[in-house]
Amino acid sequence: MRQTQLVAIIMMWLCMVCTGHAQANVHQHFKTSIYVRAYEVNKMKDLHWLDSTWTVISRQLKVDKVYLETHRDLLIVEDATLEQAKRFFKERGIETAGGITYTINEANSFETFCYSNPEHRQMVRKIAEHTARHFDEFILDDFFFTSCKSDIEIKAKGTMSWTEYRLKVMTEAGRNLVLQPARKVNPKVKVIIKYPNWYDHFQGLGFNLEEGPYLFDGVWTGTETRDPASNQHLQNYLSYCIIRYFDNLRPGYNGGGWVDVGGLQMGMDRYAEQLHLTLLAKAPEIILFAYHQLLDVKLSPRYRTPWQGMGTSFCYDQVMAPIPTADGSSIEPTTMARIADVVLGQTDQLLGKLGRPVGITSYKPFHAAGDDFLQNYLGMIGLPMDIVPHFPEDKQTVLLTAQAAGDPQLMASIKKQLQAGRDVVITSGLLKAIPEKIAEVAELRCGDLKALVSDFGRHGQAERDILMPQVQYYTNDAWEMVSAGRPLTGGVSGYPVLLRAAYSAGQLYVLTIPDDMGQLYDYPAGALNEIRRVLSRDLDAYLEGPSKVALFAYDNRTLVVENFNDHAVEVCVTTGEQIEHLTVLDDGTVLDPLPAEPQRGWFPAPPKHAFRVMLLPHSYKAFKY
Repeated sequence: MRQTQLVAIIMMWLCMVCTGHAQANVHQHFKTSIYVRAYEVNKMKDLHWLDSTWTVISRQLKVDKVYLETHRDLLIVEDATLEQAKRFFKERGIETAGGITYTINEANSFETFCYSNPEHRQMVRKIAEHTARHFDEFILDDFFFTSCKSDIEIKAKGTMSWTEYRLKVMTEAGRNLVLQPARKVNPKVKVIIKYPNWYDHFQGLGFNLEEGPYLFDGVWTGTETRDPASNQHLQNYLSYCIIRYFDNLRPGYNGGGWVDVGGLQMGMDRYAEQLHLTLLAKAPEIILFAYHQLLDVKLSPRYRTPWQGMGTSFCYDQVMAPIPTADGSSIEPTTMARIADVVLGQTDQLLGKLGRPVGITSYKPFHAAGDDFLQNYLGMIGLPMDIVPHFPEDKQTVLLTAQAAGDPQLMASIKKQLQAGRDVVITSGLLKAIPEKIAEVAELRCGDLKALVSDFGRHGQAERDILMPQVQYYTNDAWEMVSAGRPLTGGVSGYPVLLRAAYSAGQLYVLTIPDDMGQLYDYPAGALNEIRRVLSRDLDAYLEGPSKVALFAYDNRTLVVENFNDHAVEVCVTTGEQIEHLTVLDDGTVLDPLPAEPQRGWFPAPPKHAFRVMLLPHSYKAFKY
């Protein structure tokens, strides 16, 4: 009996070594998974195709798990094919789970099911039952919403708004068409809903962030930011920020992040950043979408950006280097799977040194709209964001955007925060939305008048004109911390960029947001520094320097500074005087503070230490203090 067991153990070990999946190769701090669309799962009926394609991917990328999709675009994968694919991966030590994409025709503007249509409802139910028969866990790809406006849906909506109707019908569909049927077929099945990256617009299509995370067995997070200038205009920082937000919806139930090939056309760095930022947010698992991309998107010199060769964090030449094997030979990398493997391995080495992410708390009520995706722009100017669905009661500073306007208890919460000696920062968008309510604290106004500015006085000069709202106030009741004009110095008009008004023991600040949020990146460094200082009371450190540099803070006195510019930058990590040194995590280099500079302005800042940091393009450094 012992000899039989020994042979079995040896055979299993040899199998793992031969397929490149020995336990030593698995990342320490997260699980790496691949999502396989129904189109490719259907091809897995051909074992030769499955074996040959998996060989290409697995020789370049270490994988823990695959998600085998059962349905997409009315293609339902047969039972025998699913079971054959499951066996194939199990024999190679790879976990399997299921997946569903509830689309009728993805190519037709992501055509979804109509969830009041009896025929569609029956199909949705059957797909869930089919999937639950084969898997104890499956994930809904991010199309479990509805954009349908058929006559059936119009009649079912009645007098409700589209948002009200869709929230109602999709919550009901999740419960009665997916979860109940799946659990009836397989009582131990776990059903996960993957939410996409466009979170500020969810309510309009039926994604219910108030009930969904508690209705389903878990959530997943779309962290794809791709090209920030493309249709969605999602900034790089979203790949981090959205994980943190979904973590706060139901702590402990966010399974991980999801990245696709989008953005690779901008260079390898843009794809690498999405993977890296997902993991900096401490995602426990990352899904790479998708099998066909990891197989078919070939490595190319066009992915080598002009700043490569300088020693940047994401190194194209490292990706292209031959992969050593246990027998002393090597494998030539051929597809984007190799990019993912290198970046994931590199980030894994850092994650164990970082604690739990912390940031500047921004309150976003459920189903709220306004200042869409602003927190991601703020993250790109060095403000670590932490979005929460409830007004916090234990933070020194709370950021409120126009999203908070609909909370009927908002002013009571604001007053309580200020009377406790803490700060509230509101955006010009929130001021414009509820001026009468804000007037209970300070009589401020933000109407339709605009200002074209470029000169920030002692805080610096912008390189281009910035169009922003005019915030108005009563002299001596509020004070401008940062001002701008065109020009301001030697000009005739100035407008507040950061305004301060006292109330009880606290301070209310108004942060003016330009009409184009991207113009926050045009603010001069001096203006950004003051904004960062004011908003960072809950943090041990803040940045001083230009925009498009992000700060990631952790509760174990560590931080990461990352440059998203196409050129090198110099920034300062600024702390209180009690922090005397900053130590680079990877090599132990100790940074001493710069000599103190004289204080300027009406309201002197507290004493500080500033540590100079040089960052190459699209590169990061990690520190402890």
